[in-house]
Amino acid sequence: MTCIPAATERSLGLVIDLDTCVGCQACVTSCKEWNTGGHMAPLTDMKPYGGGVDGVWFNRVHTLEHITDAGGRTVHFPRSCLHCAQPACVSVCPTGASYKRTSDGIVLVDEDKCIGCKLCSWACPYGAREFDVDVGVMKKCTLCVDRIYNEHLSVEDRVPACVAACPTGARHFGDLGDPNSAASILVEERGGVALMPELGYEPTNRYLPPRARSERAPKVAAAALEDAAPQGGFLGWVDRLLAR
Repeated sequence: MTCIPAATERSLGLVIDLDTCVGCQACVTSCKEWNTGGHMAPLTDMKPYGGGVDGVWFNRVHTLEHITDAGGRTVHFPRSCLHCAQPACVSVCPTGASYKRTSDGIVLVDEDKCIGCKLCSWACPYGAREFDVDVGVMKKCTLCVDRIYNEHLSVEDRVPACVAACPTGARHFGDLGDPNSAASILVEERGGVALMPELGYEPTNRYLPPRARSERAPKVAAAALEDAAPQGGFLGWVDRLLAR
């Protein structure tokens, strides 16, 4: 088993606002474009215009219709690697190819060590791992390490490609281990929650719930969600989030 660091100097991650995401897929396409020539390049596309299409995508957006007695609403739910504090993908990797950086908490894959056994993809409950059939190794979101530390870019551009491309400002990036960071303050103000925290992997990313229709404060709803029993995987979790 691979040793998981007990703590990291920073906990870089994303904050995603489900209230303002419009499902435009800009984060998906910008992620694909940047990473096709970036740290985990290339991101393979197999038969994109024919049968048996396959390919590698680090970011996906699920569109859900939530229907209640009070009416219905459409919610767009972006999903990518959550850079967990206790990542199952790292603990099961037999070669140490999957690892968590102590400097910033980002979970990465060393392709030179990866044997393509897919154990990490089976262990990840969030479906964040991608197997590149052309190269034969696992790939995943890197939080754009080749952007966020690139001193040749302007400071405002040193964010993940998905954050830079979002036209509604639904995606935010920062150090969620620092309670005084803008990202952490936003999570506190909006009652942000972790995805399926009951599993114990301590995801770094946070989701800001759609604004409540009732008079209950978002923090109260978020607290109730944290204690909810797991039902139906992440889609069941989203359903509980919306049932407010």
